[in-house]
Amino acid sequence: MKAPSCTRREICTLFLFLTVFVLIFVLRHMDILEFQPKVKSTIIMLKCSFCTFQPLSPEDALEERLILDSTAWPETPLLPAPISLEQTSDPAHSNFTILPGRKGGQWHVGDQLQVMIQTFDFQGRPKKSGGDFLLARLHNRKLEAGMAGQVVDHLNGSYSAVFSLLWEGDAQVEVTLVHSGEAISVLNRLNRDQPDRMYYKSLFRSGSLSETTLCSVCLKPTQQPLCNYTDLRTGEPWFCYKPKSLSCDARINHFRAGFKEKVLNANEEKLFQSGVNLKVYIWASGPTNVTVLPQKEGQPQVKSSNVTSGPSGYYYQGVWRALGGTTVHEFNASAISQCLKGKAVHMYGDSTIRQWFEFLNATLPDDFEFDLHSLKITGPYMSLDNANSMLVTYRCHGPPIHFHPISTRELRYIANELDDLVGGPKTVVICDIWAHFGTFPMEIYIRRLQSIRRAVVRLLDRAPDTLVVIRTGNPRYLDLFVSLINSDWYTLQRDKVLRAIFKGLNVHLIDAWEMTLAHHLPHNIHPLPPIIRNMINHVVSSICPQNGG
Repeated sequence: MKAPSCTRREICTLFLFLTVFVLIFVLRHMDILEFQPKVKSTIIMLKCSFCTFQPLSPEDALEERLILDSTAWPETPLLPAPISLEQTSDPAHSNFTILPGRKGGQWHVGDQLQVMIQTFDFQGRPKKSGGDFLLARLHNRKLEAGMAGQVVDHLNGSYSAVFSLLWEGDAQVEVTLVHSGEAISVLNRLNRDQPDRMYYKSLFRSGSLSETTLCSVCLKPTQQPLCNYTDLRTGEPWFCYKPKSLSCDARINHFRAGFKEKVLNANEEKLFQSGVNLKVYIWASGPTNVTVLPQKEGQPQVKSSNVTSGPSGYYYQGVWRALGGTTVHEFNASAISQCLKGKAVHMYGDSTIRQWFEFLNATLPDDFEFDLHSLKITGPYMSLDNANSMLVTYRCHGPPIHFHPISTRELRYIANELDDLVGGPKTVVICDIWAHFGTFPMEIYIRRLQSIRRAVVRLLDRAPDTLVVIRTGNPRYLDLFVSLINSDWYTLQRDKVLRAIFKGLNVHLIDAWEMTLAHHLPHNIHPLPPIIRNMINHVVSSICPQNGG
């Protein structure tokens, strides 16, 4: 009996299936966080809800999936609707306990201090599930010393905070409940169901006609046609509803238009009460401090780095001391000027990186700034010293951006700006991008960082001696409104993603999260001057590692 023959179409289908199977097998066995992306012609277009996502290659799509899985927050059991505040975590009933130390109850420099935290609800009943967002800090105000602790969720209502003991003398523990797990469930849902709660607009103008329309990557479908402003080079999507009487080419600016006032019901709003359950201290059931003795002979030094789970550094006498990587020196104005002589420093990001530009501009000579007649908030800025061949620039990142009206001609994506740089040993690139992505699904942030990473890889390929510095996000003051658009939880999750995306690349990470959390000053979206001074010292130490002064 003659065997049935395969048609050409069936052979092609089988070949395609085998090709896809092999590709998936290879990708699943790669260390995704060490993966360096390459441009591929095959793309996968994903859509979720009413947001439009940048197309991804199969490699980037797999990386996105793994990052989302690795940063997933512990789920809190759903409470019966409506949510009852009484069943959620109450910092006033919760407590922490310092666990016994080594033999004799002594602690030495280099030891680890462990703290057990137990959460209770508003009726004093122990919580049985995890998912709360806690911060822990070890500090000594007299020594101006401080460091962030590593918090571990045991998923049963108890948590551990672990500290490396890095200075002699008193060390006091501080534990803060930022959000209950129930509140985080609400924040997570908002980004999934209401990513348009922060809304943006653009002004369109032609002659005497003008019109303003809504813009975003998350526009609900209507009968009104869209203007597509997807960037041709990066593929970053952005859309506006088309004006009724003007063309899409008539768009002249971009601005944040506002925030939906009522996105939670009354019961949900109770989960975000300042002084009650929003960034409130948890008190100790016993002593809050320990005495740290000198390091024992032969005990190893504590080391870490910016991209591991351990501490990236600590303050002592008000000065940040990094653990691993760059040795941080203190620089005065003269030493900063000497370090930057002959160099071009390009800063890209939001207002928290503009703060660095402003600090440098105030520190360096009075005639350093070159007036570009830019708006104060939006920029761009440039400071130039021809005599010393010194240049420092700042430009904000592309949308979403919360700034006041900014000309569409000044809306630049960081990846494009990096691609336009030559690079080299006299070039320093500083980037940050985090604060304006809080209301969007995480996929949008991941894809923006993947785009920037590809540009960084291209820059370092053509000019390996270019210094690339990346600033992480930082905790800030929170109330109900701020929590719903830029909570510390949103920042923490994006911090994890940023570290994963840039892991393995030759970039210097400035850990603004820990540098703000470890300091005694109150949290602020724009950290106060002593913290900024330490951040600038860290950056300049990366540029001129031997020239502290």
